[in-house]
Amino acid sequence: MFPRCQRTKAGQVGATALRAVLLAALLPLPAFSQEPPDEEDRRDQEKALLASQREALGSQTAAEEQYYRVLTMPLPEDMSMEVGGLLQLSDGRIMAATRRGEIFIVENAFSDPPAPVFRQYAFGLGQPLGLLELDGWIYTSQRGELTRIRDTDGDDRADVFETVSDAWETSGDYHEYVFGPRLTPDGRLWMTLNIPFGAEPYGPVDWRGWAVRVDPATGATEFVAAGLRSPAGVEVSPWGEVFYTDNQGEWNNASKLSLIEVGDFHGHPHGMASTLLPESMVEPPPDGQPEGGTFMKDLPDLIPNFRMPSVWFPYVKMGQSPSGLKWDTTGGRFGPFAGQIFVGDQHHAMVMRVFLEKVGGHWQGAAFNFRRGLDSGVIRLAFADDGSLFAGLSERGWGSIGPKSHGLQRLVWTGDTPFEVHEMRARTDGFELTFTKAVDPETAGDPASYRMESYTYRLSENYGGPEEDKLEVAIRSADVAEDDMSVHLTVEPLRAGYVHELHLDGVRSGDGERLLHPEAYYTLVNIPE
Repeated sequence: MFPRCQRTKAGQVGATALRAVLLAALLPLPAFSQEPPDEEDRRDQEKALLASQREALGSQTAAEEQYYRVLTMPLPEDMSMEVGGLLQLSDGRIMAATRRGEIFIVENAFSDPPAPVFRQYAFGLGQPLGLLELDGWIYTSQRGELTRIRDTDGDDRADVFETVSDAWETSGDYHEYVFGPRLTPDGRLWMTLNIPFGAEPYGPVDWRGWAVRVDPATGATEFVAAGLRSPAGVEVSPWGEVFYTDNQGEWNNASKLSLIEVGDFHGHPHGMASTLLPESMVEPPPDGQPEGGTFMKDLPDLIPNFRMPSVWFPYVKMGQSPSGLKWDTTGGRFGPFAGQIFVGDQHHAMVMRVFLEKVGGHWQGAAFNFRRGLDSGVIRLAFADDGSLFAGLSERGWGSIGPKSHGLQRLVWTGDTPFEVHEMRARTDGFELTFTKAVDPETAGDPASYRMESYTYRLSENYGGPEEDKLEVAIRSADVAEDDMSVHLTVEPLRAGYVHELHLDGVRSGDGERLLHPEAYYTLVNIPE
């Protein structure tokens, strides 16, 4: 039996009263029309829009297929594989958890063509959205608890279920997801808690929009970071730091990837009242903060523990709903991007790529398109020992460009290297680009081959926000290295706290190839000294 995290009655009452004031002032409920919209018409319109988006991506998907094949796992007719958790077990088999509360072991998942065999390991869980194998147990995050599961007799059927922690609350709102767990080098398990949608009859509860960490041996739970909105992906880097993805929405005007550390505040005010509870490890923001309409780049000056993102994902250009993320630790078996991050997107049914570097003590970097055209929204990713990347899929009724409602697919590198921007690094006067292939010096050295603009975002209660304070950035020079593998761009102006969106439509490889993805989005939080 694991102990629950304790709190004082006085702390509960005080926080509840403050929460009511904060929510009334900062989070007005959405205005719903008196007459509900015709649901059938709405769904028809949505389907038509998604179909047009799929058609627009068709040619790009065909080009990507040359470099990364997508193998689809055939499913039994009665199976709904809405994947919320995904991993490769220590015995080499794949395990997948579904939104509907089942966990399956997938045998023969690496055959080509695919011929998987699905064995039901567990059922009846409460929307598991993560899987982790640790010390002979399978850990999974349910809506109301962190659970560990075990098969004690070797028949591939779970027969022991234990609650590790249920220290957080749920109101019953459908939007109260729990993501994770992920293991850090100190032996703690990290999870991220979604905020509720906010409509009645569900009242406020503690710790929504927080990150928590749990001692798996004792169940002791700590509430370590606040200000999250819909943190659909959480992952530990190869060097041991925790990163998460968050979805655009109210008080989060652009989707993002961010480092998350103890004491962080990430901008969403929904869980601010819980900072006053005795278990909180987050200092409350100063009075009057966060203030709607503030540029997010200015928030660190107003809120000392506000964490700027590492990467913003510009809406539509780079997906709409980032989800699970994974570092490429395959050592080159997945292509030329070893050490970089791959991020799923639920709406765009795609995988994105991120390069990070540390500048001025802050992780920041560039986001790139990578592989589109998957069957449904990408929820979870898992690299396998052979270097392939498994993608667990679900559209869950939110809508996805993908034509199907669920599935399990596998991305395999063909061995052919695409012509891509490999890395984009900030410099004092611009950016340094490296490429996966040698460039043509004439086109890559011509400033006219490039186009750049910069913009930033505000913190606002509006559901998402536009790219603001836009400015065209001049490409002053493009200097090609002697080996033709990199280019130094001198640009003006560089603006800290802004996304620098780069288009490279005129650049060609030494063999005359166009870039497979001729755009990059660098989030320049700090300019190198």
